[in-house]
Amino acid sequence: MSSYKELLAQREKLEKQIEEAKSREYAEVLNEIKQKMADYGISLSELGGGRAPKGAKAARPRAGVAPKYRDPESGSTWSGRGKPPRWIAGMDRDKFLIQK
Repeated sequence: MSSYKELLAQREKLEKQIEEAKSREYAEVLNEIKQKMADYGISLSELGGGRAPKGAKAARPRAGVAPKYRDPESGSTWSGRGKPPRWIAGMDRDKFLIQK
């Protein structure tokens, strides 16, 4: 039976071999991918574009919200979501409703 120190030495040796094999194979796989992309005319955007941070969800386009209120003086609009702009804050909002 192997001692604890011998097993640790074996593990260290195996981890080094694993890293070497991975870096060797990585270069080969990367070259294969590049070659296939060139052969078939595949672009990065077709593969999903750039890199996103780990754990980040793919951004989906969001539709804008139609304005619900309009300032008669400046013509500025507000959807009614979020913090109200100064021109409507603290006022009766019914006066600013956009009629459809």
